Amino acid sequence: MTALQLVCVVLVVVASVVGVAVFARGAARIVRTVRIGGPAPDRVRPVGRRTWLVVREMIGHGRFQHKPVVRYAHWVVMVSFPVLFFTLVSGYGQLGNPRFVLPLIGHLAPWEWVTEAIAWLSLAGIVALIVLRQRIQPRAGAPEQERRRSRFAGSNRAQAYVVEATVLLVVLAVLVLRGLEYALAAQEPATSDVASLWHFPLTAWFGSLWTSAPTSTLEAAVVVTATVKILVSMSWFVIVGLQPTMGIAWHRFLAVVNIYAQRSPRGEMALGPLAPVLVGGAPLDLATIEDLPDDARLGARAIEDFTWKGLLDFSTCTECGRCQEQCPAWATGKPLSPKLFVLALRDHAAATAPYLQAGRAAGGAGDDAALEPSDDSHANIDLVASGIIEPDVLWACTMCGACVQQCPVDIEHVDAIVDIRRYQVLMESAFPKELGGTFTKLERQGNPWGLPARARLDWAKGLPFDVPVIGADVETAADVDYLFWVGCAGAYEDRAKKTTRAVAELLHTAGVSFAVLGDGESCTGDPARRAGNEVLFQMLAAGNVATLNEAGATTIVVTCAHCFNTIAREYPQLGGRYDVVHHTELLNRLVAEGRLTPVAPPVADGATPQRVTYHDPCYLGRHNQIYEPPRELLGALPGLELTEMPRNRELSFCCGAGGARMWMEETIGTRINANRADEAIATGADVIATACPFCTVMLSEGVAAHAGNDAVPAADGGTPAHVGVPEVVDISLLLLDRVRASADPA
Repeated sequence: MTALQLVCVVLVVVASVVGVAVFARGAARIVRTVRIGGPAPDRVRPVGRRTWLVVREMIGHGRFQHKPVVRYAHWVVMVSFPVLFFTLVSGYGQLGNPRFVLPLIGHLAPWEWVTEAIAWLSLAGIVALIVLRQRIQPRAGAPEQERRRSRFAGSNRAQAYVVEATVLLVVLAVLVLRGLEYALAAQEPATSDVASLWHFPLTAWFGSLWTSAPTSTLEAAVVVTATVKILVSMSWFVIVGLQPTMGIAWHRFLAVVNIYAQRSPRGEMALGPLAPVLVGGAPLDLATIEDLPDDARLGARAIEDFTWKGLLDFSTCTECGRCQEQCPAWATGKPLSPKLFVLALRDHAAATAPYLQAGRAAGGAGDDAALEPSDDSHANIDLVASGIIEPDVLWACTMCGACVQQCPVDIEHVDAIVDIRRYQVLMESAFPKELGGTFTKLERQGNPWGLPARARLDWAKGLPFDVPVIGADVETAADVDYLFWVGCAGAYEDRAKKTTRAVAELLHTAGVSFAVLGDGESCTGDPARRAGNEVLFQMLAAGNVATLNEAGATTIVVTCAHCFNTIAREYPQLGGRYDVVHHTELLNRLVAEGRLTPVAPPVADGATPQRVTYHDPCYLGRHNQIYEPPRELLGALPGLELTEMPRNRELSFCCGAGGARMWMEETIGTRINANRADEAIATGADVIATACPFCTVMLSEGVAAHAGNDAVPAADGGTPAHVGVPEVVDISLLLLDRVRASADPA
């Protein structure tokens, strides 16, 4: 062994021992941090199905579908870790013998092809990711608005550079070693047959340039290069091990566990229904509310109140910023960034976990025992009162689900935000003042408008047919095709009433029998639940489930996306299971079956088709994956030309009404509905089509705000008209105009 080899061996041995030890210590710290969380039921089994989900997600990279360059670049870099790990093992052997190859696979041609292909692809991939980061990295000194446009705003730049440099250097070392191995093999008669394209398909071209170098020089180069590769790898182990909050590095390991433990073993994202409040690991319901102990805590006050899956979420964050990039609150100048929200909780969990674990150990509790409130200054820290999560951050969320939909490692941002809201509302009575009135109206009148139940059928006045009411005109819902759930907006809000009447008329025209509950309806509880008032939600939902079951409801049609989500996805948590269909789905089916026949309404000669753009409601599209039926219905309407907004389908932008924001003032930044309305108007559309009454209200107000001073005074002194301002209407009204036209003998 030469002096060079001896020095390199010593360096590598020391670096490896230190690197592995520090890395193991960092991994243990993360495990201890996650274990301070409470139980998370149903996150481990079924093992086979969950394992398959991990494999499918890793191979397919499905969450990257809207970023193809990142998708392929990240995929090859990810694959390089397990594949090129064997070159790291080989490097240890090359320190003692520069001609060392792994037994069995060392000169196995298919393995050599894979190794070289992955190495080159990884080099291209990491270079692409480096270039991409530099292109969209926020610039120092740039205005705040410009910095917000970058998804990397708030991410740790230095840590990203460390990871990128490590991958780049290791991949370059692998390729250089392959070239040196070719040159050495070519010089030795016994191995000259190996020095061919068959064994070095992608590195022989530059390895051949080194065949004339002295053997001793080539051997020394192999030793030095292998040493560099190992030292770079072990340096990464040390850096990462010392920083267990370095999510951009740790996600390579934690993402596998986090994806495995996702909410649904069927692979559905944590969208649609909210996770229930857990008390002692069991879901809260009306039966258990009465028996709650005096010291029971509802929601998350402190970091230890989250489940272990929630804490794993925080540790797994890669700081990629894709959630931030799609967040409507962040895009409109609000302080909420889903990424920064998660990072704040991650850092706080890492800082307090050692003290919490020590307190638990001192108390004699097991690792899995729940942490009780204590006098320890590091335990039971109120996340909001302490400023870890600011109130304006907490209440800015519209719960559109864009963060969850975009997250490549399955972080459940919405559930975490709701858990903190729940504690603030239920335990501290701390919430925006506007919600106080909303809660009171829901409690007393059963609707957020605070209007009497007797007015719930006012929308049906003047219709040329009777609207049957279950219990009065028909005995049960079994006597009709559909129970028509009108909803609070559909019963009380003037614009939504038009949609309700249109749907009723269209169903009547198509010969579809339906009935309503009339004053038997109550709010589904959506605004209460998303505002954090779980107890009020349970009361409203339990009442509705009892009413629906008593009415014999099995098939329900709704016009509100929020009602759709609540009845279809959340009422099963209370035992209410129904076949729920959105009105755009049903109407689309009736048109396809020929039971409704739309024709183009009369227009002036030479008139061009009406241009219409469709806004995807978050709780219809992103939360429930219903994107095509509304578009198919619009496509079936004569005289219309659909033009999409840049942000559509999965990338659609929120109207601003979700998360109970419909009932709160928007005083920070610009208005979300104005942002979306501006995008719709920019398409040049004559009509903005909606499929949710909340969206109709918000976009109507956004369009009105955009019109502003462009209003032209009406000649009769009435309401001013707006030049070039699109009309905001529900799809059902567009269909009704054309169905009426088909029935008009003229």
